[in-house]
Amino acid sequence: MLEKIKSLGIVPVVKIDDVEKAVPLAKALCDGGLPCAEITFRTEQAEESIKRISAAMPDMLVGAGTVLTPTQVDKAINAGAKFIVSPGLNPTVVEYCQTKNIPIFPGCTSPSDIEKALELGLSCVKFFPAEQSGGIAAIKAMSAPYGNISFLPTGGINAKNLNDYLSFEKVIACGGSWMVDAALLNEGKFDAIENLTRTAIHTMLGFELAHIGINSPDENEADKTAKTFSDIFGFAYKPGNSSIFAGGYIEAMKSPYLGQNGHIAIRTNYIDRAVSFLKSNGIKFNEESKKYNDKNKLTAVYLENEIGGFAVHLVGK
Repeated sequence: MLEKIKSLGIVPVVKIDDVEKAVPLAKALCDGGLPCAEITFRTEQAEESIKRISAAMPDMLVGAGTVLTPTQVDKAINAGAKFIVSPGLNPTVVEYCQTKNIPIFPGCTSPSDIEKALELGLSCVKFFPAEQSGGIAAIKAMSAPYGNISFLPTGGINAKNLNDYLSFEKVIACGGSWMVDAALLNEGKFDAIENLTRTAIHTMLGFELAHIGINSPDENEADKTAKTFSDIFGFAYKPGNSSIFAGGYIEAMKSPYLGQNGHIAIRTNYIDRAVSFLKSNGIKFNEESKKYNDKNKLTAVYLENEIGGFAVHLVGK
C-alpha cells in the first residue's frame, strides 16, 4: 500500500456533498492521471460515495479520511475503502484498524505523537495540518531522530509547494484538495477537475528536455559534431568515454547507440513516479536499459518504442 501511494505522489482529498457526483469525480481523477482518492467522513454521503466508487472503479485506490471512531472504520471497510486516514492519533482507532488488517495513517505533528505511532507499530503517519504545523521544515527536523518513519503531509499543500515536500525522501506522498475545487465539484465541472488533476501530475513530475543524443559512425565524426555546436553557439566542449557533449544540450555518440538517429533524454523530478504514471497510460519500457546508482535508486530508463527515429529515455533531476 505504501509503495502504491508513493508511486502516485498525490492523494486527492475529497469532501462529497452529493453522492451522485462520486463516480463522475472518480472518473475525472483517473482520466487526469490520479487513480486515487481519500473520501472524507465529513458528510453523511461519504460511506455511499466510497461504495459507489469502489463498485464502478474497482482498480481505483479509494480510502476514507477524517475517520474518528471504530464505527466509522467499519463503515469505510464495508463500503470498500482500502486505507484509513485520521486527523489525529487515537490509539483505539489505530488498534481497531490493525485488528481489521487495514492500513491507517493517523495525524501526527509532534515527537510525542511520533513515539506513540512507533509504539503502535506504524511506519508512516499523516502530518496534519502540514503548513500550519511548520511545513517541510518541521518534517525534516522530526525525521532526524525518527529516521525510520515516513510522512503523508496534508493541509495547505498546493501546486506551488508540492515539490518542496515530495523532494524529501521521507515524504511518500502529499494529500491535497486543490485539484478537486469544491465549487467545480458542486457545479459538476468534471472536465475542469480532470484538467487540474493532469496539471498537478505534470507539476509534480516536471518533465523537461535534458539533451539530444546524435548517433555518429565513429569518434572522429562525433568530435566534429560536438565542436560544430560548440563553435556556433558557444556551448562548452566536454569529451567523455562514449560520447562528447556540447554544453548540456547535445551529446554526440562516438558509435551508434539506441535509436535510428540517436536518443532524446527527458528529465523528471521523480523517475519512479514518472515510470508509474507513464505505464498507467500504456507506455512500455525497455526493462534491460534501467540504470541504478550505488544506492540502488533508478537513474535512467528507455521507453520501449522510438519516436521519430529517436530512442527516448528518462533521467532523474
